[in-house]
Amino acid sequence: MSIDEAYRENFQLVYKYLFGLTGGNDHLAEELTQETFYRATKKIKEFRGDCKLSTWLCQIAKYVFYQEIDKKKRRKEVSLDVAVECAASENLEKKLIDQEQKLAIYQSIQKLDPNQKDVMMLRLSGNLSFREIAVILGQSENWARVNFYRGKKVIESFLYTLNRSRD
Repeated sequence: MSIDEAYRENFQLVYKYLFGLTGGNDHLAEELTQETFYRATKKIKEFRGDCKLSTWLCQIAKYVFYQEIDKKKRRKEVSLDVAVECAASENLEKKLIDQEQKLAIYQSIQKLDPNQKDVMMLRLSGNLSFREIAVILGQSENWARVNFYRGKKVIESFLYTLNRSRD
């Protein structure tokens, strides 16, 4: 299979995977998808065929994504649009509460084991089906469902405990 064929067959899958990891940031997901295929092109000779090509590409994508997170942690960016929107908002308090809840959910996701964490991020942020998640992670659809529901229970427990401690 040529790299052009691999690109055509796997672009959507890798893009959806990164779209989920980036929390729905279309521009960043597209940029990271291009970087993923660039790196895959450079490393294609190292692909041993131990797994599906799509799984290998998603592993590269995951690595590219984590590198992007590390870069952002070092330079703490806030979009001008977000700053203006928050400053002009009449419901600033409501937005802060919503943001706190969203932050608590993502904090609880970080406490999950790696399998549950990957499945939760893909399902919640990327709106991927269990079938798509299974393909990306190289597992069965049932495995994806089980990890999602186990992760969901852990998050619910975390949020319940957090809310009780605030009361």
